Amino acid sequence: MGTHRTFREAAALLVLCFAGLVQAAPTVGEPSPVDLLGTTPDGEQIRISEHRGKVLVVSFWASWCGYCRKQFPLLDHVQASAGREQLRVVVVNFQEPRSDYVRIRRSLRKSSVTWTHDRDGSLSDAFGVKGVPYMLVFDKAGELAAVRSGYSEESAAQVIDLLNELMSAPAPPPLPPPAPEVVASAAAAIATS
Repeated sequence: MGTHRTFREAAALLVLCFAGLVQAAPTVGEPSPVDLLGTTPDGEQIRISEHRGKVLVVSFWASWCGYCRKQFPLLDHVQASAGREQLRVVVVNFQEPRSDYVRIRRSLRKSSVTWTHDRDGSLSDAFGVKGVPYMLVFDKAGELAAVRSGYSEESAAQVIDLLNELMSAPAPPPLPPPAPEVVASAAAAIATS
C-alpha cells in the first residue's frame, strides 16, 4: 500500500513539473513571451522590440508543410509590396534539420522576407506553437494583435485586411527615455569593462 502511494505521489509530482514546462499560446494584447526571434543567415539578430513603429509578422513554417508552401507566396508578396519601412515579415523554420532549412532558403533566395531557424524548438515552445503554419502579428507598438493557426484563402484575406489596418494606424508615441540612474550605471559598467 505504501509503495503504490509513493509511486502515485511521484507520478503526480512529475506531471506538475512537466506541466510548467509547456507554454501556452500568447494572448492578444499581452506582451510577447520572448523578444529575440533568432538570427538571420547574415548574422542580424531579430528582436520584436527593435520593430516599434512598424508592423511585424512572425510565421512559423516547415518545408514538409503544404499549407506553409501555400502561405509563403502571400507573405513574400505582402513584404515586397509594403516594404521594410512599414512591415517586417519574419519566417521562422520550425524544428527542421539545418540542411533542410538551408536548402529551402537557397531555393527562395530572391524572397524579400526575413529568415530565421528554430532548430531546437525553444522559440516555438515559448510561443506555444503546436503545428504549422502558425502566425503572430504585432502592431506598431509591439503588442500582439493577432494569432493565426493554419491557412486558407479566407484566412489569407483576413490577414491582408488586418495588416492594412495595422499599417494605416498612427505610430505609437515615443517611449520615455530610460531613467538617468539606469543610463549612468550602464555607462559605468561599460567604462570598467
